[in-house]
Amino acid sequence: MMLYELFAMAFKTVVGKPMRTLLTMLGVIIGVGSVVTLVSIGNGTTAQIEAQYDSLGTNLLVVNLMGSGRATQLDYDELMELEGLPEIGRLAPTINKSGATVKYDRTSETATVIGTNDRYLDVMKAEIDKGRFLAPADNEFRNPVAVLGSEIAKTYFGTLDPVGESIRIDGVVYEVIGVLKPKGSNIAGSSVDQAIIAPLESVRRVFKLGNIRTTYIEAETKEAIPVAEETIKQYLTYKFKSSNGFQVMNQEELIESRTAAVHSLTRQLISVAAISLVVGGIGIMNIMLVTVTERTKEIGLRKSIGAKRRHILAQFLIESSVLSGLGGVVGLLVGIAASLLWPVINPNQPTELSLQVGLYALAFSVLVGIVFGLYPANKASRLKPIDALRFD
Repeated sequence: MMLYELFAMAFKTVVGKPMRTLLTMLGVIIGVGSVVTLVSIGNGTTAQIEAQYDSLGTNLLVVNLMGSGRATQLDYDELMELEGLPEIGRLAPTINKSGATVKYDRTSETATVIGTNDRYLDVMKAEIDKGRFLAPADNEFRNPVAVLGSEIAKTYFGTLDPVGESIRIDGVVYEVIGVLKPKGSNIAGSSVDQAIIAPLESVRRVFKLGNIRTTYIEAETKEAIPVAEETIKQYLTYKFKSSNGFQVMNQEELIESRTAAVHSLTRQLISVAAISLVVGGIGIMNIMLVTVTERTKEIGLRKSIGAKRRHILAQFLIESSVLSGLGGVVGLLVGIAASLLWPVINPNQPTELSLQVGLYALAFSVLVGIVFGLYPANKASRLKPIDALRFD
């Protein structure tokens, strides 16, 4: 029997019982669809992280102070002295006040207040939409002024211009001097769109916060990053008499750590999804065993008129492969549809389809059909013509 005849026979058998075929393929459909969707989400997240990385430039360093007590604290003037070094450009120390109650008129919400200096705008590659940003004098004289992120401005003022208006942050009056353009989340996962920026010294004094914990440092050039990073580490090690109380990370390390975490989670989820393919393979094997039982007389008749063992083996292997392959195709279409619909359902989560992964998943589904179809096919091929024809 020719190969195309075997495929035609397999398709006829599969299509002949559509409900049983659909239920048999369900595990394969779910497995392939899940793999395609999860990889698309993982790729989209990675692309989003890289976009955030590009938006901040490639010469940014982030210094986090992790120790407690006076031995691991820096004040503003100490940090700003580093700007005099040739390998270091601008510094933007920050102090955050999370969950601050912000009121304007009848609107009261919680928001994050970032205390920083005038360099923050350039270091974080943000842009002013209305008004102005912080000036050196605002920090020097601890002026009660604030710059609103785009989402904060929309929440409290809608389409109105908030510049010149006054808001209350934990009961303290701050004058709005500017509004930032929308920027989105940064590499650390936070967003200036939903924050209020105020002079560092003002925030520290009014809200009784401790010393600086996070500092954004812009190296003079991309090539100067290793030198700037080493300089900062040496300075902090000398200052704290230890290298354990701080962490210095460059943009490459930040993006690598986040993408590694995303890839690790994606691989774990794909492993779980692959279980559906195995379950689907077991389902195919069971149905093929039932099929062998149902078609025992047909097998005996074919063998009695000259069909070889290899012909019977090929017939049932092709049938199981067609069954799993069709399930893989449907699963691939389901995965593509889910990947395209996901950003519509969740606009903050982009997806990026991978044709290569889709083809791999499809090929694996066919392999599942072959592997789990071997036992039923082998059982069918070993039937003796006499016993098969006598089967009732």
